[in-house]
Amino acid sequence: MSESRQIMSLRHVEVFNAVYQTGSVSGAARALNVSQPSVSKVLRHAESRIGFTLFRVVKGRLVPTQEAHVLFQEARELYMRVESLQETAKNLRHGAAGNLRLAVLPSLGLEIAPSAVAKFHEANPAIAFDIQTLHNGDILRSLYERNSDLALTHDAPHHPRLASMKVGSGELVLLFRKEDMPNPPQTVPLDMLKGRDLIRLSGTGAVGTIFTNDIAGGDGKTASISVQTYYVAASLVKRGAGVAVVDEFTARASLSDEMDFRMLEQRPTFDIHCVHLEDRPLSGTAKKFISVLQKTIKSARLDIRNRA
Repeated sequence: MSESRQIMSLRHVEVFNAVYQTGSVSGAARALNVSQPSVSKVLRHAESRIGFTLFRVVKGRLVPTQEAHVLFQEARELYMRVESLQETAKNLRHGAAGNLRLAVLPSLGLEIAPSAVAKFHEANPAIAFDIQTLHNGDILRSLYERNSDLALTHDAPHHPRLASMKVGSGELVLLFRKEDMPNPPQTVPLDMLKGRDLIRLSGTGAVGTIFTNDIAGGDGKTASISVQTYYVAASLVKRGAGVAVVDEFTARASLSDEMDFRMLEQRPTFDIHCVHLEDRPLSGTAKKFISVLQKTIKSARLDIRNRA
């Protein structure tokens, strides 16, 4: 078999991917914004190059062959990488020195990031911000694809393409309704959580690991509800679903006539990191913002301790 018969081009992969996912030539044509004859032609050419049929017509519908199912698993990964490359190129083209694109975890996007951005924007009104709240795995991809310049997260990534610096720390505290714990001590021992509905933070990040190992006894059996974000946990507490161990910044943002929080005797702590691409040094704007962020975190922690 000749070499030319074995190779699919990126155009072949693009059309194959579109036909496979839409289930028709017409659907692929609409997705790719090309004509149906063009899609059919590229698809036939792809089949001639690889030497087997990708789709069969069954009762008027295109049905992938077994070979197509196998090929799609490889093609999907390749196509995602191509899309990632295109997204990176677009973001590089539209990037501007007067912009700061920030990706933050939801727990840090409720109190810390908005406070820092507001303070920075007041002193630097010409700087535009683009803020995304993303989960941990999505934050790393956001940096790779240059959708963000700087990420604010609990985990220091162990990756050769990423660099990080610690900008502060925080503590896990117990958030509760006052009517559920009318006379709480100044610091709460874990024994007080026994017999209560405990809302658990799920996930494998640094804070999730602290919860599992230090709060839930390593197996999470004391938790009746699991959530991925602290603000959902706080909302559940407010509605009487139980008590929750959350970060101190979410707890402070949740204070009301009905809600309160206390430090835990074990004082479980976590770090806060700013992450960026190793081969893309921080801009002067980013460095200034990090300085404001560090002061914001320090001030917020001081306020919380003065209240406690």
